[in-house]
Amino acid sequence: MKIRRSRTYRRGRIEIIPMIDVMFFLLVTFMLASLSMQTLNAVNVNLPAGAAQSLESKEPVTLTITQDRKLFVDKLPVTLATLAAALSARLGGQQALIVNADSEAPDGLVVEAMLEAQHAGVQHFQIAVKRQ
Repeated sequence: MKIRRSRTYRRGRIEIIPMIDVMFFLLVTFMLASLSMQTLNAVNVNLPAGAAQSLESKEPVTLTITQDRKLFVDKLPVTLATLAAALSARLGGQQALIVNADSEAPDGLVVEAMLEAQHAGVQHFQIAVKRQ
């Protein structure tokens, strides 16, 4: 007498849909995490267009000059007279400064601000531009 098995064995299948869902979730999570890590302490201005290399500094100090002649050091409003003191407090050993000047800002004010920054110990200036 032959005993029959109650179940027939089927070959296993690999379901790929749950793996795609998990990979998409991980991709979105890492994208949002990397976006939240970006910090640029500057006021929004209309930057001039140009080609420039990407900045590879951890927390750069930014000098922003708006078209209505206002100066900001990392979103902190300053005047031309107090610029050197504010920069030397923020630099902390760094010798580089990002100049984030509006394209309509007076050129003379930009130069005066850069000269005051030199008095604070800044030796390298990086000018922020909008990528083309």
